[in-house]
Formats: sequence, structure tokens, C-alpha cells
Amino acid sequence: MLISKKEIEVRYAETDQMGVVYHGNYLVWMELGRTQLIKDLGFSYAAMEEGGIISPVIDIQVSYKKPLRYGDIAKVTTWIEHYDGLRVIYGYEIVTPNDEAAVVATSTHVCVKKGSFRPIQIRKLYPDWHAAYENAKKTGVE
Repeated sequence: MLISKKEIEVRYAETDQMGVVYHGNYLVWMELGRTQLIKDLGFSYAAMEEGGIISPVIDIQVSYKKPLRYGDIAKVTTWIEHYDGLRVIYGYEIVTPNDEAAVVATSTHVCVKKGSFRPIQIRKLYPDWHAAYENAKKTGVE
């Protein structure tokens, strides 16, 4: 399976009063990881949006394991956990500088028409994306 990697330096503004990364910031980092995965596959989410298609989150599962702090380098890995031509579940692991899991998560998305929020079938409207997602699930490329 294709596994995308992105490093993020924790900024002071991303921490809370306890000196650790505020939990909501991990969702932003997951989006950065997902965008990197799409780029690694040779596509642009922005181009899809320009075509009138958006991909809202319909479910998110996050398990917080270890804290990250200001100045740490967070390593975000992202992969396609499940894809069926309509729904995509992305998997994430965000690790500490010591390679310990800080967060393990999944997010589920569908693609919809921007104006109506009617779901579209990726395999029909974007056959290149469909093929790339199918291939990314199978290959051993990292």
C-alpha cells in the first residue's frame, strides 16, 4: 500500500495551557497528510474543488496516545485504509520524535457536488483517481 509521509514542526500557537498540542490541531495535521497522499498519487484536491466536487468528512475516529510539545517534529503517515469507489477511509498515524504513536486515527470521506451535496461515484467521474486509489491499496510503494 502507498504510505505518504509529512513532517510538521509543532508551533507554540498549536499548544494549549498544559504545554501540549491542542487536540483539534491533530485534525489539521491529518488534513495535511491526506493532501500529501493525494499529491503523491499525482492529483490535486484543489483542482477537484475547482471542478465543483468537494470531499466532506462523514466520520472521524481519533485515539490520543502520547503528547507532542512545542518544537517537536511530528511525523504524519497517511494511507488508504478502505476505498469502494464512493467512500474513502484514510488511516493516519502521527508519531513523536522518538517514533512513539501520538495519535492513531481514521477519517471517512465521500465526494459530493458542491452545490447540492449529492454524492458522486469517483470511479465514474474521476476514473484516473479511481485507478490510482485501487492501485495504492495494493502496491507496496512507500
